Amino acid sequence: MTYETNTNKYKLLIVDDDAANLKVLNHILKDEYKLFMAKSGSAAVKTAEKVRPDLILLDILMPDMDGFEVLGVLQKSDLTRGIPVIFITGLSQSEHEDKGLALGAVDYIKKPFDRVEVMARVGRQLGVDK
Repeated sequence: MTYETNTNKYKLLIVDDDAANLKVLNHILKDEYKLFMAKSGSAAVKTAEKVRPDLILLDILMPDMDGFEVLGVLQKSDLTRGIPVIFITGLSQSEHEDKGLALGAVDYIKKPFDRVEVMARVGRQLGVDK
């Protein structure tokens, strides 16, 4: 996909059950990317299949399906298998990071969010210098 600043923006799916986290990430990313939001794992899977985002930012701890389960479902579908996933988490234990990377996540972003870090990690996955 070619990135053009004003016409074809990369599509990001942001998944978090906390509205405040969605709001912060929306504020950080809205000017550069086309954003889709989901507040649950099941909604994330449906949205990913429908809009086919270029990148998914996925929370680990959610009530219906955790992020690890969502990643597993996405990887089993022909529609969503190749979409890179960055986990977003407030968890500090390295075993969660290790597990996510072993399951196929491409990166991690820790909460609370730092604008420069979010933009850099998202841009790196999409091949966009920000």
